[in-house]
Amino acid sequence: MRTILHADLDAFYASVEVLDNPTLRGKPVIVGGDPNARGVVSAASYEARRFGVHSAMPLRTAQRLCPTGIFLPGRFDRYRELSAQVMSIFASFTPLVEPISLDEAFLDVTGSLAAFGEGETIGARIRERVLAESGLVVSVGVATNKLCAKIASDLRKPDGLVVVPPGEEAAFLAPLPVSRLWGVGPQARRALAEYGVTTIGQLAGLPPGTLRRRFGTHGTELAQRAMGIDAAPVVPTNRPKSVGHELTFDHDVTDVARLERTLLDLAESVASRLRRHHLAAGAVQLKLRYEGFDTITRQAPLPHQARESEPIYALGVELLHRALAPDRAVRLIGLTAIGLSDAQQLTLFDAPDRADRLTRSIDTVRERFGDRAITRATLLAHEDHRRWDPGERPEAPADTDGS
Repeated sequence: MRTILHADLDAFYASVEVLDNPTLRGKPVIVGGDPNARGVVSAASYEARRFGVHSAMPLRTAQRLCPTGIFLPGRFDRYRELSAQVMSIFASFTPLVEPISLDEAFLDVTGSLAAFGEGETIGARIRERVLAESGLVVSVGVATNKLCAKIASDLRKPDGLVVVPPGEEAAFLAPLPVSRLWGVGPQARRALAEYGVTTIGQLAGLPPGTLRRRFGTHGTELAQRAMGIDAAPVVPTNRPKSVGHELTFDHDVTDVARLERTLLDLAESVASRLRRHHLAAGAVQLKLRYEGFDTITRQAPLPHQARESEPIYALGVELLHRALAPDRAVRLIGLTAIGLSDAQQLTLFDAPDRADRLTRSIDTVRERFGDRAITRATLLAHEDHRRWDPGERPEAPADTDGS
């Protein structure tokens, strides 16, 4: 019998802004940037959420819903600093910590019960230490598996501690809406509604054959989850699963040359981060968001593991030309390195010695003076205003602070 915790920092980015500027306490804080510009909400304080503001919402919509909102740009270096501090607290209770994003992680504390007490006791101690040492509030779910622990941590935010007793997983999940369950998105919800299913308990009551016929192998997984069954282990890792950047344009763009220049800029930054983490990419993913928020992603493998901007950029441009819809304006473009591995495993690095020395010199300048201290001449006359999702992701989809 395992004891799994899911710890989730409440409204993390917004909470950091309030922590560093106490005059913001009790006010509707929205992290994402200028509300008059293009972009989306990265995080919203609970005061702002009362107006209907939530993560991934367009900033202009957030301003319309919450005209008294205090809009702030993201400070991701600060968020990473505090995230590392909190993750070190988690690691003091167990070495089995699996970060999911900057603000949440799974902990397997099964082997720590003798030293620290039951799961509920450990959860309470973690909440106390995080508040005392970082000034932040964390909600914790305790269960026998990751699925139930994750759902539990979200039920009584902010500052919640919810325990799912062993053997009561199915009963805990039964009254909750099916949208709480992993793998149930809008399409699945509509399909399940055809069977009269709106709660997880109703889903668990469907014959397994019905789910298999309707959803294939995914239906079998849904049936298991609806009964609170999840055998997935907590996998400790500090290495990102992906490294990517996105840019939201001030005005929708149809100029292919401008999109290519932007990809070059993004590829430079992605490659620099790969080298900073001693990683190499095996594949590249392109993301395009058109007007109206229609979003597509395309990915392809690189010819070889790489940490230089040139092959990443070249493949990004290839994907762009394959995916770009004619006569459609692009609102956002993103480039992500995936399939990461340790750069030390490359055969004496894939770049020639001279190129490797050059990139190391460039990285040294950027680390000392900032990412914009040195750039390609072709980009100097075409400076876009950047609003990036700038992070390394433990999981590929995680983009905004949704706690």
